[in-house]
Amino acid sequence: MKIGILISGRGSNMAAIVEAVQSGLIPDSDVAVVISDKTGAEGLLKARKRGIETLSITRKGRAREEHDAEIAAELKKRNVGLVCLAGYMRLLSEGFIRAFPNKIINIHPSLLPAFKGLDAQQQAIDYGVKVSGCTVHFVDEALDHGAIIAQKTVEVKDDDTAESLSARILELEHVLYVEAVKLIAEVRCQIDGRRVIID
Repeated sequence: MKIGILISGRGSNMAAIVEAVQSGLIPDSDVAVVISDKTGAEGLLKARKRGIETLSITRKGRAREEHDAEIAAELKKRNVGLVCLAGYMRLLSEGFIRAFPNKIINIHPSLLPAFKGLDAQQQAIDYGVKVSGCTVHFVDEALDHGAIIAQKTVEVKDDDTAESLSARILELEHVLYVEAVKLIAEVRCQIDGRRVIID
């Protein structure tokens, strides 16, 4: 399975996936390319240090559809069969999603369907929940909406800030994302409506 990873920033989840592939923890897989929409993304350097091809494809004032089409073409050129969004901060166009049906996954720092979108950790604190966490899900046309593959929980402490909660959730993200990609690599996920059945 050839994996393409899209990033916008530091790429810590990307690094976790790359290391799991290279160590054999995620079997029968290869990270073919890491693509960022930001030329200065820290994650590009992390990927190159791990021997992964990188591309920077910036939007440059273009329409989302045109920008996404260029990224999709580069992924197709490398026969990518799974697209992992790892801190990719742009909404994907319908055309991109149609190009990779049920082949795009994302990680989000809340227990979806709660606290979609930006600042999910602050949303959780503001709402007063006692438990939060992270979710890996398939990507569809709606924001943070696709079928859920896996989730992990973390306690929200009374003195938590968005930063402290984010740090604890991020540790879980690195584990959960690898587990979810492993399930897909082992062909153990089946989508049944809103549900993902794990064999």
